[in-house]
Amino acid sequence: MIESLAMTRRFAAALLFCGWMVAPGTAQAESFKLLVFGDSLVHGYGLAPIDSFPAQLEARLAANGWPVTVINAGNSGDTTAAGLARVDWSLAGKPDAVIVELGANDALRGIDPSQTRDNLEQILLRIRGQGLPLLLAGMRAPRNLGRDYTEAFDRIFPELADQLNVALYPFFLEGVALRPDLNQADGIHPNRAGVTEIVGRIVPYVERLLRDAGIDKQRDGHRDEGQGHGGRRNG
Repeated sequence: MIESLAMTRRFAAALLFCGWMVAPGTAQAESFKLLVFGDSLVHGYGLAPIDSFPAQLEARLAANGWPVTVINAGNSGDTTAAGLARVDWSLAGKPDAVIVELGANDALRGIDPSQTRDNLEQILLRIRGQGLPLLLAGMRAPRNLGRDYTEAFDRIFPELADQLNVALYPFFLEGVALRPDLNQADGIHPNRAGVTEIVGRIVPYVERLLRDAGIDKQRDGHRDEGQGHGGRRNG
């Protein structure tokens, strides 16, 4: 009886040891983290958490065979200056790739586009400094701010993408802006259907980002170290 109990304990210890040996590999297969860094458009203003952009993006990627954890690093009301102040804190979680969506609040407040550009450039440089694959989501200024302002603001994103060799999704609100059926009552923030539309349009760019990060969806999310980080690709 005592001998049988001892054997059982040794067997359990062996299983525990094997568990410690196997678990790290299993965690690696499921640990790819995609950080979405932005403002209320990312955070999900006025929406249930499950309807936010990061949550819907994660669900769509999973349905397409990409086992990725999408981290919601959106903060409602953030300008590019506020984003710059907290980007290091957000990167401390060690994501594997990053999407940046900022600038809408700068335009709504009429902030000098040169300041927006400088802040956004510093954010991108800090992310690139950690060697992380990166997708920049572009934004456009409201047309009622005048031609000079809108032209100066709108060109920030493609110019920075060219300058820093960063992948660009030209306009985060493409297909959703100014459509009452896809926005909340304020006419600014997408509703659940609007977020679904955004996700459907941006997913090909995100999948390209994941490939550039070395992810192979056919191998359950294992990193393929043979692939390097890709440069800018628009379209």
